[in-house]
Amino acid sequence: MSLEANKSTVVNGKAVLGIELGSTRIKAVLVNEKNQPIASGSHEWENQLVNNIWTYSEEAIWTGIQDSYQDMVRDVKEKYGVPVKKLAAIGFSAMMHGYMPFNAEGELLVPFRTWRNTMTEKASEELTELFQYHIPQRWSIAHLYQAMLNQEPHVKDITFMTTLEGYVHWKLTGEKVLGVGEGSGMFPIDMEIKGYDKKCLVAFDELAAPYGFPWKLEEILPKVLLAGEEAGRLTEEGAKLLDITGELEAGIPFCPPEGDAGTGMVATNSIAKRTGNVSAGTSVFSMVVLEKPLSKVYPEIDLVTTPTGNLVAMVHCNNCTSDLNAWVNLFKEFAEAMGMKVDMNQLFGTLYGKAMEGDADCGGLLAYNYFSGEHITGFEEGRPMVVRTPESKFNLANFMRVNLFTALGALKTGMDILLKEEGVKLDKILGHGGLFKTKGVGQNLLAGAINTPVSVMETAGEGGAWGIAVLASYLVNKEEGESLEDYLNNKVFAGQEGEEVLPDERDVQGFDEFMVRYKEGLAIERAAVEHLR
Repeated sequence: MSLEANKSTVVNGKAVLGIELGSTRIKAVLVNEKNQPIASGSHEWENQLVNNIWTYSEEAIWTGIQDSYQDMVRDVKEKYGVPVKKLAAIGFSAMMHGYMPFNAEGELLVPFRTWRNTMTEKASEELTELFQYHIPQRWSIAHLYQAMLNQEPHVKDITFMTTLEGYVHWKLTGEKVLGVGEGSGMFPIDMEIKGYDKKCLVAFDELAAPYGFPWKLEEILPKVLLAGEEAGRLTEEGAKLLDITGELEAGIPFCPPEGDAGTGMVATNSIAKRTGNVSAGTSVFSMVVLEKPLSKVYPEIDLVTTPTGNLVAMVHCNNCTSDLNAWVNLFKEFAEAMGMKVDMNQLFGTLYGKAMEGDADCGGLLAYNYFSGEHITGFEEGRPMVVRTPESKFNLANFMRVNLFTALGALKTGMDILLKEEGVKLDKILGHGGLFKTKGVGQNLLAGAINTPVSVMETAGEGGAWGIAVLASYLVNKEEGESLEDYLNNKVFAGQEGEEVLPDERDVQGFDEFMVRYKEGLAIERAAVEHLR
């Protein structure tokens, strides 16, 4: 749309706002009626380690939201010369999971415990056994039960618990709700009723009964809503909290607040069954929309839902490109030491491209990219390493190839469970994130790793703030009976098929051979963790 058309959209209150609180940045994106970004703002922030708990303060949360909103308003004024007074809809998103319990006065009882904390191992194990449903350590219910096991005094005073975006949404609208995708990271969801699993609720209440708390679990959990349902409206107090200048009018409808996994699915148009997406950067995770439940519980696989309530298998790995980037930086240092001026895009492109010239199985080389622990392979700590035998074909092409392979090694371990053991059918996967920036490398190797077509779209780079803006837009712009899947296909991604690559049989076989070596070599990684301090 033209500059004048976008200006008219803002003036007439038809623009839609999405704000996502990521782990290092809070981003605000304003979109027009065609879901095209027309303005944005951001705020950098960092979590704090306070008393061995990773947290963000309430002050930091609101300062960050207000700053990112004002940054977006400044962008609007610079581009269009008008203020932001009315909006068609608003949506909030944030990193999933975590623990924010409140008392009857609305006070936070303990500092916000983020998804990053790994202090709930006992709770995670006991609840997984109780529910026969994998409960990861970062889930809200694991944090609550661990606080009970630790006999923390605040638990008896809880009247409401939620996640980060649920908290923000509540303060702006007065509504204690969550989108079902984010709700599925708090507590198991029943796919039939698209709500909390009743059997699991009863089982937890029986478990909690000896503690004598004055609450039942369902009473303190937020209500879950599906995409397209109105989740409340901006109150007068909320308007002042969001826009400290007082220009923004109250009464704006909100979509259900969703987690970053859900907004990532929307931003990549991968919410339909038999589709999925892989986000590959510092960490890597896949989201695969299932046609039916898995046959059993797997500790390597988390079960969450799309914003529409369909079952999603999530394979989350802590390590992806950190070690790869470290090696590229080493080559940068070498080039500079030789008196060369280095363009990083060219360096990445050259080294990544070299990997495609290597032997299919990396010439017998082995590498682990474990900067930190990797739960899928059973490691609490990591030691990055490259290992070879005297017979290995050690050259630059194989060296780069093995480091790209290992960036996807843990992910392939989990994906093999889905695709080979469970027989999950996938028509396509959409890749997004830094690993896919160099054309024809990360995309091709992922296709080989999971033996599935992989697409990359330019819009995938718009991120979760845009994804939640699209969900808010769907709330107010959908037609009667129009599903989110149809809305995305027909009105958001129409004509944007992206560039698809099919798996190359050479890469498929080479990756399978590499994974035999990868699994056998985990004993080497274990020895390094135990002996290299």
